[in-house]
Amino acid sequence: MVSNRILLLTGLILVSSISFKPQDTTYDICIYGGTSAGVIAAYTAAQMGKKVVLIEPGMHLGGMTSGGLGYTDIGNKYVITGLAREFYREIGKHYGKLEQWTFEPHVAENIFKQYTNHPKITVLYKHHVTDVAKEGTTIRNIILEHASTKKSVSAKMYMDCSYEGDLMAKANVQYTVGRESNDRYNETYNGVQLMDGHQFPDGVDPYKREGDPSSGLLWGISDDELNASGTGDKSVQAYNYRICLTSNSNNSNPITSPENYDSTKYELLLRLIEAQPNKRKLNDYFIISKMPNDKTDINNRGGFSTDMIGMNHSYPEATYAERKEIIRKHEDYTKGLLYFMGHDSRVPTELREEMLQWGYPKDEYADNGNWSPQPYVRESRRMKGAYVMTQHNCQGREVAKDTIGLAAYTMDSHNCRRLIVNGMVKNEGNVEIGGFGPYPVAYSSITPNANECVNLLVPVCLSASHIAYGSIRMEPVFMVLAQSAAVALSIAIEKKQTVQQVNIPGVLSLLRKNPLMDGSVPDILVDDDNSGNIEVSGKWRRVTSEPEKGYTGNYGPGMMVLEPTSTKSNSVSFIPDIKTAGDYSVYYYVPKVPNASKQIAINVNDGRTSKKIILRTGDIVVEGQTSGEWAPLGKYKLPAGRRANVTVTDENADGAIIADAVLFVHQK
Repeated sequence: MVSNRILLLTGLILVSSISFKPQDTTYDICIYGGTSAGVIAAYTAAQMGKKVVLIEPGMHLGGMTSGGLGYTDIGNKYVITGLAREFYREIGKHYGKLEQWTFEPHVAENIFKQYTNHPKITVLYKHHVTDVAKEGTTIRNIILEHASTKKSVSAKMYMDCSYEGDLMAKANVQYTVGRESNDRYNETYNGVQLMDGHQFPDGVDPYKREGDPSSGLLWGISDDELNASGTGDKSVQAYNYRICLTSNSNNSNPITSPENYDSTKYELLLRLIEAQPNKRKLNDYFIISKMPNDKTDINNRGGFSTDMIGMNHSYPEATYAERKEIIRKHEDYTKGLLYFMGHDSRVPTELREEMLQWGYPKDEYADNGNWSPQPYVRESRRMKGAYVMTQHNCQGREVAKDTIGLAAYTMDSHNCRRLIVNGMVKNEGNVEIGGFGPYPVAYSSITPNANECVNLLVPVCLSASHIAYGSIRMEPVFMVLAQSAAVALSIAIEKKQTVQQVNIPGVLSLLRKNPLMDGSVPDILVDDDNSGNIEVSGKWRRVTSEPEKGYTGNYGPGMMVLEPTSTKSNSVSFIPDIKTAGDYSVYYYVPKVPNASKQIAINVNDGRTSKKIILRTGDIVVEGQTSGEWAPLGKYKLPAGRRANVTVTDENADGAIIADAVLFVHQK
């Protein structure tokens, strides 16, 4: 034990310590943050033969994915590839399906734990970074604190997978917090935005005594002025908890009054309820998404809900002690809100009775009072990297050339502030703008500038404007970017390169050949936009998105649509180029389209014989945010080459036929 010493490293930043353990091991890759991204990155690097340390400041793996966000934010399943997709297939195995996008927290965490049971992965829990030692632009080691003990960890390469970007910040990599003005990147949805989403109706009074400003403001309302639309500021979109409750009385603990309960925090909610006399269902005030086994993923809805608006602006750059207090206040607020809804006599009876049907699940978070230990840190620091993703990338006006993954979700920001506007309560900051397809995310957006750091990648607090980050910041996308980052770091080690020197086509080539990092045969996806692998006969047309006709939910950029026609013998054939002969499970993608034919005639040709299948689309249940589902067509022994095919025809159609994608999954 070395105590009260100053560690002198020639040419390095000086790091002091009170209680210091000498470093025991040098790793190939050090990953900070045991989020879903951190776990996938660690497993990827370990599978590439690298010795990895995964550092988690808390006690749980998986971040928000195991922290209550079971209603997966997807956008378009096409963008979820590699180990990210495999994670949702492991979830699917648990529930008896190919893939599952809604799930219980403990199921997700158990799968993440399995990924870290790798002989080359060391997991350090309850350690947070306090200092970083650099030699020039190279990180040499980081200092971690656990209780009152400090420890040095050294690695060749580093990755920050935390939601807060603490390693990045300690490494003196530039970052930003808050919202840029629209004119910074010539955007239209950044900065101050007063929109209708998750908003108060007109007429809700902000004062403790209605109409009397001298009485003061109700809790949760700021007296800040509303700046001009598009103005930049340091406001951060609201955090909340994604709440797992259960209606199973045999697995339920009651929702009780939290230690710091204060009913005055919810006076504004009573005014909202009074202003909405026709809204007397719990789902009018919370987004209650049903999870398996009688559980929920509850999210924010409306003017006053689980988002603790305006109470997190200092969180990104706060000390660990200050963050702990902010998190405690969020937990008290949320538990108090649930208790208030069920027990305050001023809440309408219908709402109280419905709330009392729910309780905390006994089989979730047993070490934390059945409450998630992970607040939803939607946005914190964002790196100022070599490339900044913006609204123009999301909407396809600018395309990143060095892509390492795709994103597809709506540009989504929760409210940032609750203000007085024209004498009424209004929320400000909510943006929900979609209508675009999958788009590339740049490798250079997870890469620091070379003059700042050459052995660090940042796939979570990546370089993006506030509004672009709102689209990219989804758990599956973080996993995809983290897997690509881990491959890039591994290649950099092998070739003795900086992260800026890594050949990105080489990263993508490896991921295409070995997406699960285990040498297994990759899936074969034949999508409608791959003209070399489809044959079209008849009056089909390609559609990217026509919501007015219900043509949405396609897998990838578009889908082929055949509307009812008197002309027969229309067909689309999907032809896989099979490199490895063997047994394959075959799936046909069925998007949710209101006017679609209730049955589809499909011929599966295995290269020798043809099997006719009538797929009844009405029997296909689509769960969660996904807009479509893979329908199984059976298992087949398929030869190498292009001899097999799946053909959809218009035989006996009673509506529009959708030909979107076919998936061939090799059976080990």
